[in-house]
Amino acid sequence: MIVNTYLASALALLATAGAAFSALAPSAGQTQADGLRALDGEWTFVEDRTEGRALEQLGPPMSSKFSMRVEEGAVVLNGHGSGHRDVRIALDGSTTEVKEAKSTARYRGSWKDAKFEYEVAFERAAGTSGGIGLIRRSFRMTNDGLLVSVVVDPPAGKESIGIYRHAQDIAMPTPAKATISDLAWLAGAWVGTRSSGSSIEERWSPPRGGAMLAVSRTVNTSGKMSMFEYLRIVEKDGGLVYVAQPGGKAPTEFVLSEFGKTRAVFENPRHDYPKRIVYELSADGSLSATIGQLKGGTPTRFEFKREGR
Repeated sequence: MIVNTYLASALALLATAGAAFSALAPSAGQTQADGLRALDGEWTFVEDRTEGRALEQLGPPMSSKFSMRVEEGAVVLNGHGSGHRDVRIALDGSTTEVKEAKSTARYRGSWKDAKFEYEVAFERAAGTSGGIGLIRRSFRMTNDGLLVSVVVDPPAGKESIGIYRHAQDIAMPTPAKATISDLAWLAGAWVGTRSSGSSIEERWSPPRGGAMLAVSRTVNTSGKMSMFEYLRIVEKDGGLVYVAQPGGKAPTEFVLSEFGKTRAVFENPRHDYPKRIVYELSADGSLSATIGQLKGGTPTRFEFKREGR
């Protein structure tokens, strides 16, 4: 009788503990939902993880910056290319159509095994030839960030892989210790010609008051201004910051990470593009400005000479 009483008590205690554990442990559905919610927000390209690529081929597998908004039973895409905005992809496999004048894009997606995947197929109007037929993209959270895989026109297309992170999770470079006088060699009126034939100029003031100011202007072959930019380099926290405002828009800061008597490197890995800006003064007195990714890719280079020379 005593043994039976103890046994009954023990079984009751185990049952109670099991019920409490079940209540505390997350369900499979809850885990899936948490994993999907982790995809929410704006994502910035960090690193190309595609195997077998040469240094000059490195780059983002899709847009340098994009966003996803997680809703009940769906993910809303922005900045994923094709010029489409607020594309709502249902996770039940149903199709979302985006119609344009000469084409129709059909999106279809799913969430399975902690991975969001969707494909977009393009149907073009009769008489329209060429172009991409199908794009397949997948997104999965890892310890390094969001792993993005892209295949264009599968199965013939090759897979491109990259890591993306939220901007606040990307480390900024360690600032180089410098004062504005260290970049005095950049002062002056610099003019050049682009491969398109357009003229480009940057006019940098002398260093004074902890800053250098500049304006950039591009004039096309028909003699009209096609682009302008406000620029400045300012002292900040013992270093220098390059501030760019293309078209007079909101400023973007790049930290001076490296410099010498005739060279200055500014970086902002949180920016979509460019992430790196390099100015370099050559022995012949010409100036080059290069913009690009932090690593690899094909940087864009601008060549200048002092005005009047």
